[in-house]
Amino acid sequence: MDNQTIILAVAIGAVAVIAIAIAWFVVRGRRTDLLKRRFGPEYDHTLDAFGSRRSAEADLLDRTKRVRRLEIHPLSSETRERFADRWRRTQASFVDNPVSAVAEADALVEEVMEARGYPVEDFEQRAADISVEHPRFVQNYRDAHALAVSARRGTVRTEDLRRATLYFKELFEDLLEGATRRTAPVTR
Repeated sequence: MDNQTIILAVAIGAVAVIAIAIAWFVVRGRRTDLLKRRFGPEYDHTLDAFGSRRSAEADLLDRTKRVRRLEIHPLSSETRERFADRWRRTQASFVDNPVSAVAEADALVEEVMEARGYPVEDFEQRAADISVEHPRFVQNYRDAHALAVSARRGTVRTEDLRRATLYFKELFEDLLEGATRRTAPVTR
């Protein structure tokens, strides 16, 4: 081999390595963009929790795969109406006993999730599962659940309980519909 052939081979190899690196960065960037669009604020929440983009994105992808394996299904109209009636009673009871109403709202959201096919044993897993199909509601759900837990200890103001009820209602209605709504959730 002469020097020109060696130089040409090295140049071709270098160009190939650069092209592969560029393609890898583009694919990774596209995946990041897709995950940010799909999960919204939950992407940032997960990034903060894991501390690295690679770990956070792996977790979000794992969540998506996990939820795909679940047998999530819409509710029958009879079941939806039964849950809607319970929600109306829960909401009406807020005036007389806000702590109890928030606890009931928390339990009702869990029951709807279970009826739809979500596993409900662990709250953090429920929140992660919800984030896949209902990402706009998951942080409010976490906040509402934390307020419900605090309310049982008597450390929450009535205004916080009202906000928790609104947050639970958003997710409850979205779960009842069986599809992600196009409206924005209540903001803090």
